[in-house]
Amino acid sequence: MGFFSRLANIFRIRANAALDKVEDPGQVMDYSYSKQLEQLQNLKRSIADVVTNEKRLEMQQNQLQQKIDTLDQQAMQALQANREDLARMALQRKEVLLVQINGYEQQLAQLHAQEEKLISMERTISARVETFRTQKEMVKAQYNAAQAQVKINEQVTGISQEMNEMNLAMQRAQDKVLTMQARANAMDTLIEEGTLG
Repeated sequence: MGFFSRLANIFRIRANAALDKVEDPGQVMDYSYSKQLEQLQNLKRSIADVVTNEKRLEMQQNQLQQKIDTLDQQAMQALQANREDLARMALQRKEVLLVQINGYEQQLAQLHAQEEKLISMERTISARVETFRTQKEMVKAQYNAAQAQVKINEQVTGISQEMNEMNLAMQRAQDKVLTMQARANAMDTLIEEGTLG
């Protein structure tokens, strides 16, 4: 491994460590959840667009059917009036409209299949989003509990360190007292023996 590869690895490790310190898993998961909800809303809008197109085509198909019914009546009236030429024209126009209706039926079938597919996807994604939401809340609760435990442990560690420092200070004070008492006793002994005096 070359110098620059090691340097790049060290940089990545330190960058990840720095990011870990500032990254809040709850915020990351909330952001992911909001993005999933946004995608779900986009999918629902797509379904609404498909349904709108279906309804529009159905209305156009109904209008064509009314025109076909009118042309049938015109053809019948033309035959009753012995106007085969007008009846033929009405039936020819009817044939053109029937081709259009057939095209609408095919488009409607495609749109309906697309709608069913999108609805199925929406159900699947909704279930996944709900599962993610539940997991997200659980992870956030676990993270908050772990944070609280870390703070408690830090406080306990701080108290323990303070107690250790207080015990050391007490030990030093007791050592000084013992040293002073020993010195005082030694001086008393020397005074009694007449060495000091």
